[in-house]
Amino acid sequence: MLYWLTAFSDDGGFFNLFQYITFRAGAAFFTALIFGFVFGRPLINLLRRRQSHGQPIRADGPEGHLAKAGTPTMGGVLILGALLFSTLLWGRLDNPYVWMLLFVTGGFGAIGFMDDYAKVTKNTHAGLSGKVRLAIGFTIALIAGVWAAWFHPPELTNQLAFPIFKDVLLNLGFLFVPFAMIVIVGAANAVNLTDGLDGLAIMPVMIAGATLGIIAYTVGRTDFTEYLDVHYVPGTGEILIFTSALIGGGLGFLWYNAPPAAVFMGDTGSLALGGALGAIAVAIKHELVLAIVGGLFVVEAMSVIIQVFYFKRTGKRVFLMAPIHHHFEKRGWAEPQIVIRFWIISLILALIGLATLKLR
Repeated sequence: MLYWLTAFSDDGGFFNLFQYITFRAGAAFFTALIFGFVFGRPLINLLRRRQSHGQPIRADGPEGHLAKAGTPTMGGVLILGALLFSTLLWGRLDNPYVWMLLFVTGGFGAIGFMDDYAKVTKNTHAGLSGKVRLAIGFTIALIAGVWAAWFHPPELTNQLAFPIFKDVLLNLGFLFVPFAMIVIVGAANAVNLTDGLDGLAIMPVMIAGATLGIIAYTVGRTDFTEYLDVHYVPGTGEILIFTSALIGGGLGFLWYNAPPAAVFMGDTGSLALGGALGAIAVAIKHELVLAIVGGLFVVEAMSVIIQVFYFKRTGKRVFLMAPIHHHFEKRGWAEPQIVIRFWIISLILALIGLATLKLR
């Protein structure tokens, strides 16, 4: 919104700064961070008053989780509020990718909110049915997939780009939109499964968001794409505003979510942020790189799939408990130990993902 103040600036004037993506990205970060600090405690107090029992704790889960009973959930509202407010304030509102990301984030946030609300009001783990969640999620992803395909440049429309391999494109044709739907819904649910320990999900989300933001800024500039020999997707540089706001809002939330957590993200935050990461990857034509950058989320989701599949076939378990972070808890790892090691893995994977820009 504030970008339009450049119309009142002469060459070299103060408002001229607002035309630079990097300046507005920094401003978006600090705006979202301050938003989180200002509204974090009042939101937590409100959630405590509204949620008499807090987030329901599974009786069959790790024993240490029983001490978390009464901790309020839906803290994702704080992240989404900071993210949406900051993006609308500093982003270019004539950019189709900005609105695509806001649509996906808000849509999946609404699914998560309904799910969290059902859980806390009924004091049960049964929120929205899985079929309803998937149906709404795939509908949102369908619109986003068509949205992205419509605004991609003609030479990249419906194409799947491969990292490392130069100028290698696979024309998916009408299958591109279903593929984009799987990426977005898959990312949303993978982040949702990862959100099981204090601070575990939000830091990898911020790391992945920062990585995808850098890639988005890179592929949105012709000078960078020519130098790195990657595909140019005009307009995606503005996504850096969104990811910067995501990081700022995420840090504001982490202040209260650090062990011992005063509030949980809930499905409100995890579904929304995961869907956002998937939508960014689709927008910037780096869907396969998302599998590297978000490799931690992939492993968490695969551990659940493997556990369910193997148990149904044999009646036995591969892991002591799924997702895999609970397996390590059952093996005696301390919660902070798991969280920090998973953060380190996320950072390593992010660096590998960034390296694909140069390795051609």
